[in-house]
Amino acid sequence: MIKTRKKRIPRLMTINELSEYLGLQKQTIYNWLHQKKISGLKIGKVWRFDRQYIDEWLKNSMK
Repeated sequence: MIKTRKKRIPRLMTINELSEYLGLQKQTIYNWLHQKKISGLKIGKVWRFDRQYIDEWLKNSMK
């Protein structure tokens, strides 16, 4: 029997989850979005953030 790998759906975080994950105020994240320092996906009126993108962004920001 051959096991097939399921394509992983990216883990999307809310603004609250991202704020907690980064240890920042939500307003800082909103400011960064406005300044285009960070990007996210806006679904309706709600922002979502791909954890993999955030981790890569953090890694590249540390250089």
